[in-house]
Amino acid sequence: MIRLLTLTLLLCMGLGCRAREQVDALQPTVTEPAVVEPVQRATHSSVADPPPVEGPEPVLWVALDDHLGAAASAAPLNLRAFAGSLTLRDATGEQRMGPGFAITWRSVPLDRPLPLARRIAGPYASFESADRVASRWRDLGVAAEVAHPMEWEVWAPEGSPVPEDLAVRDWQGSLTSTVEPVLQTPEGGRTLQGPVSIEASDGLLWAGGRFEGPFRLQRDAYGSWTLVEQVPVERYLEGVVPHEIGAGSPMAALQAQTVLARTWALANSHRFSIDGYHLCSDTQCQVYSDPRHAGAAVREAIAATQGKLLSLNNQPISAVYHATNGGMMAAGPEAWAMQPTIYLRPKPDGDEGWSNRHPLPLQQRQAVLALLADRSGAYGQRHPRFRWTRTLSGPGLRQALGAAAEPLVSPLQLKVLERGASGRVLTLQISGSSDAAPVTLKLDAIRRTLRSLPSTLFVLEPQGDERWLVRGGGFGHGAGLSQAGAIDLAWRGWPVERILSHYYPGTVYGPLSTPAQSP
Repeated sequence: MIRLLTLTLLLCMGLGCRAREQVDALQPTVTEPAVVEPVQRATHSSVADPPPVEGPEPVLWVALDDHLGAAASAAPLNLRAFAGSLTLRDATGEQRMGPGFAITWRSVPLDRPLPLARRIAGPYASFESADRVASRWRDLGVAAEVAHPMEWEVWAPEGSPVPEDLAVRDWQGSLTSTVEPVLQTPEGGRTLQGPVSIEASDGLLWAGGRFEGPFRLQRDAYGSWTLVEQVPVERYLEGVVPHEIGAGSPMAALQAQTVLARTWALANSHRFSIDGYHLCSDTQCQVYSDPRHAGAAVREAIAATQGKLLSLNNQPISAVYHATNGGMMAAGPEAWAMQPTIYLRPKPDGDEGWSNRHPLPLQQRQAVLALLADRSGAYGQRHPRFRWTRTLSGPGLRQALGAAAEPLVSPLQLKVLERGASGRVLTLQISGSSDAAPVTLKLDAIRRTLRSLPSTLFVLEPQGDERWLVRGGGFGHGAGLSQAGAIDLAWRGWPVERILSHYYPGTVYGPLSTPAQSP
């Protein structure tokens, strides 16, 4: 072959391009390598968005239970009719009826593994703090989402630019199987295709209560399943108001709580969008439980305020509330990492004498001590946790901090580094006797970590090595309406409008001029 090519080249000198074309035809074809764009891996298993919450009679998708079937060995889901029967229908259209159903779980391998990767910020002590971080990330054009696999986190696509001073970690893995629901029947187990719809002719018996439905069993973003009730907002309030403020509260307080629960639900309907529903039913949202506890007074309050919200610029406000503020309202940024608002501001919560004795700011320890030693004239002072004491110890702090406390050498030191205008602790430092970096807790992370503390309105009194007496006031974050305060004011004759304007100055009470929509 080499001799032939040499001869052909020599002939080409006299015969022209024809021979050269013959030689070229014997050479391998060379092409430029194709540019392969890297494939962006998904951050999580895809879940359809819940429907928008809009129109004159908006419907909420509320999780009655979540993270179901997190493993094939997970506990079964037992569904029972309150009376009558249940009708179960899966995505294939197959339908079954009966007084109850037992659903177990089985692992099914995927035909092809699904690669996943994400950039994670968190965990955070609350949705509010996580949502603030997600907003900062979105300002950079990043599709960041708030997730709740166990604690609140923020997930962004791999390689995303990171907001300044935000600590993140990268995670990657592969989804190789899914957990599927299996309906147990007399003929044996039958794997269901989700989502699964469930209708209850006379209600579903759940956690001792009766829920009307309809219901859905659907996937979430973590490979597990959620039992969701599709409930109109006004019916949802029947399961919230009596469990949040108590059905025996005076009418104006019930009406105030009803307006806030309605407002909060609409303003927070994006809370679990990554998982395909709107709200949960526990303390991470509003407690939603047996609607039968809504007596005549609660139903009257719901009817009297139907469709009415608190709004600003025709948008539902962040209508946060709590049990008691200890006589001092907190600003929103004293509770969570959020921007200041005109309606969540620090303010004494009491009569004129109370306000004169405790002017803001309360950033000095002695001023907070004076507040905690006083009750006269404060609204809601009869609440059992209006004033409280707790004891913290070194071993208790280590247990609460977990692995974060391991580098800290005893004896531990506990120190308040910063207070807000309402006197609440914004930054708490736990350090050891060595050069190890101290642990710093901020805002809502203080109560989420040190769970024995009812609020962050407190002072520390050292009681010897690794022991502190904590004197405090209030129960909850302290921002927005104090339920104990609202009850007190209602007994004093304040109408609902005055109570709401006291706790949320600058807001508008009434229906929105346009239908409410999901954020």
